[in-house]
Amino acid sequence: MHVVISEFMDESAVATLRVRFDVCYDSELVDRRGDLMTSVGQADALIVRNRTQVDAALVAAAPKLRVVGRLGVGLDNIDVPACEARGVAVIPATGANALAVAEYVIATAMLLLRGAYGSSAAVAAGAWPRAALSQGREIAGKTLGVVGFGGIGRLTARLARGLGMQIVGFDPLLPAHAPAWAEESATPLALDELLARADVVTLHIPLSAETRGMFSAGKLRLMKRDAALINTSRGGIVDQDALAAALRARRLGGAALDVYEHEPLAAGSALAGCPNLILTPHIAGVTGESNARVSTLIADRVAAALNGGN
Repeated sequence: MHVVISEFMDESAVATLRVRFDVCYDSELVDRRGDLMTSVGQADALIVRNRTQVDAALVAAAPKLRVVGRLGVGLDNIDVPACEARGVAVIPATGANALAVAEYVIATAMLLLRGAYGSSAAVAAGAWPRAALSQGREIAGKTLGVVGFGGIGRLTARLARGLGMQIVGFDPLLPAHAPAWAEESATPLALDELLARADVVTLHIPLSAETRGMFSAGKLRLMKRDAALINTSRGGIVDQDALAAALRARRLGGAALDVYEHEPLAAGSALAGCPNLILTPHIAGVTGESNARVSTLIADRVAAALNGGN
């Protein structure tokens, strides 16, 4: 049986697949659509990250395809109905990168609140901006607003609570009486109330028709002027132009984006040069440890699917 891997994967996990299957591993295949379409022609399994577009055309080009393994959790790059219509199983790496994302959120929240870590060049050049950087804020006692209280949101809340933060959350799919709220000592709120109360807002929701553009200029205006927004979920959820305008007008204390409406982020976007903005290239869930966990999980589950679940 033939396995195609179109984006980077932990080498040890690839090696375990090679023992049992014929494997085509090319981490740059995602950037060569024509070659990808040809490669999947004989594929029984396809393993991707978030950039490979597993659309109806790709599924149609893979008549033997039985399973798509996703090295991550979001499925917006995979046409799930097209896969289901063909009987192709779609397997995400649920939970395997949760700790990496949660740690990213906490670390980034601390950076944004403290505001002291962009001065290395100035200090090395002989400047001494001690007074200007002495008004940073501590994370203890602040309120974290978690939008989307699934596995990653709950783990983030747990880490934040350990640092002395208060937790409020919004999740339309989780009733206010659900045990998860009490288990994490979190208070469920309506979204607008959460935005008005939180010092840091972190997003952990999928991109859908309901969530696309959810964080518009109107929603951003509900946040505290010194609050921080962190998005590690999907880029289309936040209106990037509105966020840039809020930061430039000092109507928001800071923000961190790991995901964008279009990736890579184009040079010269509205976000370029914004104050108190941290930009990272969709790596919140990718660490050495999480890559090994995600890759091993997907390798094992894809192998099991190809072997009939055995």
